Amino acid sequence: MKLGLFGYGKMGKAIEQVAEKQGIEIVWRIRRDDSPTPELLRQADVAIEFTRPEAAFENVMLCLQADLPVVSGTTGWLGQLPEAKKYCIENDGTMLWASNFSVGVNLFFALNRRLAQLMATRPEYAASLIETHHIHKLDAPSGTALTLANELIQNTDRYTGWLLAPEIPAPGEIPITAIREGEVPGTHLVRWQSEVDEINIEHKAYSRAGFAAGAVLAAQWIVGKQGVFGMGDVLGL
Repeated sequence: MKLGLFGYGKMGKAIEQVAEKQGIEIVWRIRRDDSPTPELLRQADVAIEFTRPEAAFENVMLCLQADLPVVSGTTGWLGQLPEAKKYCIENDGTMLWASNFSVGVNLFFALNRRLAQLMATRPEYAASLIETHHIHKLDAPSGTALTLANELIQNTDRYTGWLLAPEIPAPGEIPITAIREGEVPGTHLVRWQSEVDEINIEHKAYSRAGFAAGAVLAAQWIVGKQGVFGMGDVLGL
């Protein structure tokens, strides 16, 4: 498999290390000020895109317009994601977007959905989320926290939205606390609290290696497929 990288920051370099260990060739690396041509993009079998929120939509569309399968892990551009997915489907393209590529996090998503289903009939417990990341992260809440909140909402009729703390949530809103400190790769905690106890589930990343390995796994999986996918498809969840 020949792989192209959109973005060559810390995540791009971590993906490169994982890919090279598996014998995958990196045929191009697109940085912020580069202007890739369709001919260059088509040298790859698949692209992995980890850039900035303001650049992600254009990068994904460049790949789709070049008929190049693309795996995107950039968060903070959810408002444009439906448009990219619509274009992909209408033009028989291939794309996979995930808020988090870690295998552990995607198992954590499944636990979150199941716990929300159990709590749907337990009104004495209230849900909240806390996410902690490094000081360089641009979006808050994190894309992973939003996935957790949205899947919680979908699996219980007690919640209809979320709110970023320290604002006071209205009834039906899940408070999300976003902490930015040091070089934390990513920690996410879902809390269900009552007056007498609480139940917490937590995922803590030790490094970017898990995210990078998951992105490469997704890129390998998506080659030869057509449509819009997520990490749940890759892992069979």
